[in-house]
Amino acid sequence: MDTLITAGRVLPRPATPIDDGAVLVRDGVIVAAGPRADVAAQAAPDAARHDFPTGTALAGLFNVHVHLSFDASREMLAHLSDAPLEGARSRLTALLRSGVTTVRDLGDRGHLGAAVRRSFEGAAAPRLLVSGPPITVPGGHCHFFGGETASDAEIRALIDANAAAGADVIKVMASGGQITEGGADMWESQFDTRQLSLIVTHAAAHGLPVAAHAHGADAIEAAVEAGVSTVEHCSFLTGPRSFDRRTHVAKRMAADGISACSTSSRNWRTIVEKLGDDVAQAMYGRLPWLEEHGVRLLSGTDAGLPGSVFDDPVGALELYEWLGFPRRRILEIATEDSAAGLGLGAVTGRLETGLAADVLVVEGNPLASLAALRNPLLVLAQGRPA
Repeated sequence: MDTLITAGRVLPRPATPIDDGAVLVRDGVIVAAGPRADVAAQAAPDAARHDFPTGTALAGLFNVHVHLSFDASREMLAHLSDAPLEGARSRLTALLRSGVTTVRDLGDRGHLGAAVRRSFEGAAAPRLLVSGPPITVPGGHCHFFGGETASDAEIRALIDANAAAGADVIKVMASGGQITEGGADMWESQFDTRQLSLIVTHAAAHGLPVAAHAHGADAIEAAVEAGVSTVEHCSFLTGPRSFDRRTHVAKRMAADGISACSTSSRNWRTIVEKLGDDVAQAMYGRLPWLEEHGVRLLSGTDAGLPGSVFDDPVGALELYEWLGFPRRRILEIATEDSAAGLGLGAVTGRLETGLAADVLVVEGNPLASLAALRNPLLVLAQGRPA
């Protein structure tokens, strides 16, 4: 059955707004998106019709870095084993209701993400890409997910196991992180270029890309040299050392199509309030800097960590506005750029004929105010209403 959505404006892409537009959906796929009269003429007489005269229709949002295993509380690690499937399902539903139609889970225990995806078969849910347990070193960052490896053979075995369990991406903890006691510092590397190249090559044998958690500048450079697909955090921390190859690394990322996800949630406002604008600008200034160097930016929040909730994508996107990004550009990052960075550019991320019907309708105009994204009127995930 056809579904015809009409709205005060339609954004087939954020750069091409159409006033008084429409989107026609059939069997979970977009048939047409454009001026109302042109699109409505293609709808079947018995089409279900939804009219939002003061609303805006755009592609569904992305969150490319979440942890459905975590509950966003300060006790998230202690709660890791509490009703994992039920809790993860509710978090995925919260993402959908907030307008997010594509999600990438980058670390769980026991392949929880794959189980969540199976549990929603035939029901409305975001498109869910999963990594399974991330590759780390013994006692390393996020070892509690069960992905500790001490040799090349163990690295290959974990990749094989994740692929067999339904992984869409292989995650590696190239540097330390802030939530693992006793592990490497955030700026310290956990794997060298040879090991990361092994991971990329073996993942590719399964047809899988690699996402590298990398705060440290050395770890970022090694991951880029190894040919990962995305760098998560991409903080360029150096510890006591200096690092003078940052520009070289960014240019290499741009040239090789390696994307960066800041993993910044709405917690950025707390940083500003506690540490001031200057410190926050120094912390988050890498984002406009990466943009200037042509690195594709992806929209992800590390949802599940303390305070990084699953139902406020707008709070995270407002960081980009604070940094001076135009709202059009922010919407591109949250939709079509994130789709391209995950290899889904031919599947979703825009309202175009033949793409999946991942549609978000909000009250107001997000090109005038991102706050409009806080008022979803309709969310379709592959044509299914939330």
